[in-house]
Formats: sequence, structure tokens, C-alpha cells
Amino acid sequence: MIEVTFLQLQGWIVAFLWPFFRITSFMVSAPIFGHSRIPAQLRIAFGIALAIVMAPIIPPMPDVPIYSWAGFGIIVEQVLIGIAMGLVMQIAFAVVMAAGEFIGLQMGLAFATFFSPDSGANTMILSRILHAFTVLLYLALNGHLIMLEIIAFSFEQLPIGTSGLNLNAFETFARFGGVIFSSGILLALPVFGALLIINLTLGILNRSAPQLTVFSIGFPLSLTMGLFLITVLTTQLGTFVQALFSHALEFIALMLEALAPIQ
Repeated sequence: MIEVTFLQLQGWIVAFLWPFFRITSFMVSAPIFGHSRIPAQLRIAFGIALAIVMAPIIPPMPDVPIYSWAGFGIIVEQVLIGIAMGLVMQIAFAVVMAAGEFIGLQMGLAFATFFSPDSGANTMILSRILHAFTVLLYLALNGHLIMLEIIAFSFEQLPIGTSGLNLNAFETFARFGGVIFSSGILLALPVFGALLIINLTLGILNRSAPQLTVFSIGFPLSLTMGLFLITVLTTQLGTFVQALFSHALEFIALMLEALAPIQ
């Protein structure tokens, strides 16, 4: 008869439970996996499957009881690590969304919005179109598979049960959010700049020839030129998004190093 002691049972549970919290937190916050259309039960089931698969390659767990304050602290650490990793890639997607907002405002499409279930707010239609392109590029570049590889590598880079996290790394993470504005403006600048010149030209024309109804030709002209420039912009969108994803992945690796406690 096979006998299982309490210590053996606790070791098996610990080997699965703590990685499960990091993986599931990542699944909730990461792009594609954390989409609102994916049922929570499916995400939990996928997290369980990944935890079981990764359990044999994860470094040994610390000798800490589950039902203790130390065990609760480890759970909180794993949740923070998983959410931080997923949000870094979400920031990369937010860059493209911000670029769509900037272009849409300049084109006069501020009214063209609809409710987005994944963000829970009204979003410009142009931002949703660019977001759809980004999602397709993300899948074509196997970004979702690379993220799963990174979450598995994170257990070696930042083992479970380290003596606390370096909270200064979260300041670096907050500063990384500035990429939304800097890279978003950089992506929208060709279209934004050209439309700004057109609007300035129409303003000068309106002052020099008041009898010309600029409002009747300004919106169609801005809309037509904006659509043409966006068509040209999409030819370089893949290169820009690929560099953006590479930058986000590099930052995740740097963040894991920064989260390691100072010895």
C-alpha cells in the first residue's frame, strides 16, 4: 500500500501552487490571454496546465508552510511579478492605441467611437483598427509563445521564495509607461504632421479668402488625406511594432533582474 505523508503532500502542493499564482496573474494581465472574451475558467485551466508542465523545471521551492504569513507573502510576490510582466506587453499595445487616438483627433474623427469591452471605455474606431493590426502581427511573430517562454525563464531569473523584492524596480516600471506617449507620438508623427500642415494651410486660406467656405472642404480633405497617409503608414507598421515588441521583451528581462533583492 502506498503511503503519502503530510510533508510529501505539502511538497507536491507547493511545487504547483506558487508557480500557479505567477502564471495565472500573468494570464490575466497579458495581451491575448487576458482578453475579456476569454472565459475566466479557461484561463484558470490553462494556468493549471502550464503550472503542471513547468513544475519539473522550476528550481526547488523554499521550505515555507503554505498556511503561514511567509507563505502568504510569497503568493503576493508571485502575483505582483506575473501582473508586472503582463502589463509591460500591454503598454506596447497601448502605444498603437495612443497613436490611433492622436491621428483620429487630427483627422476629425473624435466622434467616431464605440464601446470597447476589453478596456471598458469608448475607443476611437481608428485605434481599434490599428490595435487589430497589432494583434495579428503579435500572433504572426509568435509573441504569445515568446511570452510563455519568458514566464518559464522567470522562475530561474527570479526564483520563488527570494528574500523579498527590490521595490525600486516598480519605479522603473512606472517610468516605462512614458513609452505610450513618446512612441505613440513617434508612430503618429508622419500622419499627424501632414494633417497639421493641411489644417494650417486651410486656416491661412480662410483668412485670405473669407468668402471660401473652408469648413465645407476642410473635413473631407483632412479625412481623405488621412486615409491615404494611414495606408502609407501601414506599410511600415510591421517594422515599428516588431521593434516595439523587442523593446518590451528586453525591458521584461531587465525588470526581472531589477526585481531581484539587493544582496
